[in-house]
Amino acid sequence: MSEASTALGVRLYPDLVERGGLAPALIETAARHGLDVGRVTAPEQGRARFTCAELHSDEGVVCVGLGSQARYFMIDLRVSGEVLARGDVMDLVQVAQVAAAWRSGLTFAELTARFPFMEEIKHRPAPVAQVS
Repeated sequence: MSEASTALGVRLYPDLVERGGLAPALIETAARHGLDVGRVTAPEQGRARFTCAELHSDEGVVCVGLGSQARYFMIDLRVSGEVLARGDVMDLVQVAQVAAAWRSGLTFAELTARFPFMEEIKHRPAPVAQVS
């Protein structure tokens, strides 16, 4: 069994095993559908090099991971390391579509309207210390 098939699980992700991991599969999927997803990277070592991908743009980073018990893709949209939107989807094409749409400048409201599986993370302001 190859390292990729051990890390990914042939049963859940045979297409990713065939392409050598999540990052190469995303690059190929985006190219096949004419989607600009920016620069795609993966960790250099360990299991994560097959199971994680980051799509970089001026808007921030789209971090993608894999479900371990069922086939799905976990998407986090991060700006300065902070997750501002997230979602799960079963179709790799939709992952590439989210990354391309965000890269093109869609707001979070537009993105969540177009992709209902994505949810904007509402951050609460830090509590203000009251002086007595």
